[in-house]
Amino acid sequence: MTKFQDYLGRIKSSIQEMNAEELTSFGMNENAVILDVREKEEHLQGVVPNAILIPRGVLETKIEQIVPDRETPIAVYCAGGVRSAMASHTLQQLGYTRVQSVRGGFARYAQTGQPVETRHVLSAQQAARYSRHLTLPDVGEPGQIKLLQSKVLLIGAGGLGSPAALYAAAAGIGTIGIVDADTVDLSNLQRQILHTEASIGLPKTESAERAIKALNNNINVIQHRERLTSENAMDIIRDYDVVIDGCDNFSTRYLVNDCCVMLNIPNVHGSIFRFEGQVSVFSPQKGPCYRCLYPEPPSPGETPNCQEAGVLGVIPGIIGILQTIEAIKLLLEIGSPLIGRILTFDALQMEFREMRLRRNANCAVCGTAPTIKELIDYEAFCSSQKAE
Repeated sequence: MTKFQDYLGRIKSSIQEMNAEELTSFGMNENAVILDVREKEEHLQGVVPNAILIPRGVLETKIEQIVPDRETPIAVYCAGGVRSAMASHTLQQLGYTRVQSVRGGFARYAQTGQPVETRHVLSAQQAARYSRHLTLPDVGEPGQIKLLQSKVLLIGAGGLGSPAALYAAAAGIGTIGIVDADTVDLSNLQRQILHTEASIGLPKTESAERAIKALNNNINVIQHRERLTSENAMDIIRDYDVVIDGCDNFSTRYLVNDCCVMLNIPNVHGSIFRFEGQVSVFSPQKGPCYRCLYPEPPSPGETPNCQEAGVLGVIPGIIGILQTIEAIKLLLEIGSPLIGRILTFDALQMEFREMRLRRNANCAVCGTAPTIKELIDYEAFCSSQKAE
């Protein structure tokens, strides 16, 4: 017997082991934790459902964050049972009292026909790109993978859509859809940082894709080079996880709101005016919608648009970034999104304020007895609100 075999024998005699076949029933205990101590590349073979992936080399430094209660039932597995035995011994030395190593490891587990889960694993390049995310406990590798598998739709590639798109791409949101029928104009460049002088005359969606790809070529960009209407909104929006609304007109805002409520998709709202902006999250079934805030649009001409009133070029940068932060929080299910809250920003006073917004039980779209159950002609709806 070699020294290593002798050492391994002593380790195994000091720990408890379970058969690979027993691991499935062990995992049904809602308080139990299954640790996979293999290396990342080994996960391509599959993993045990609900297993926490923590390579053996970092077990000691990470375990207290992952399993703070030392009375938690823990099963540890590796490829064949050697590393898991050593890991179990280490956990016992750290004070964990209910640890078992899986005899035969993942190889034996898979051979017996037990359920196997396939998980995406970050490549070395992705791990380097998103390394600052990976160190965040609320994101980590599982969160980054979730972002890479997520789909976000931007309504507009203008002032708000520009920073939202760039930071969504930088964060690794895997699919970014962009709805915009306009072309780039010289007057856009004061605030729409997706576009450059070389983009003037190009469709905004095309210019936006070039900018996004230049930043992160692995992002999937879907161009919707068309106006959002009652006829196409459902088909476009239904394929996304979150909508970031950066449009600049009321008819589109009401259209996006109603469509998101009907499809049960969160809508991250943003708007700007001169030196001010506001952000909120309208999440169906969890809080109010845009119509709870503004049941009816203002009369035509009552509220000037950016072209008429002007806007400080950096204001949409601030609001658009806040919209992306909210979208990321929704995708990762972390923090406290701005559901039922409106965050306003006044640049002249350099002041943020928060207002509470309650769901309106009589809301025409999200209320207890909605009267609008399908999309309407929103341009006609908004133009009909005339002062008497």
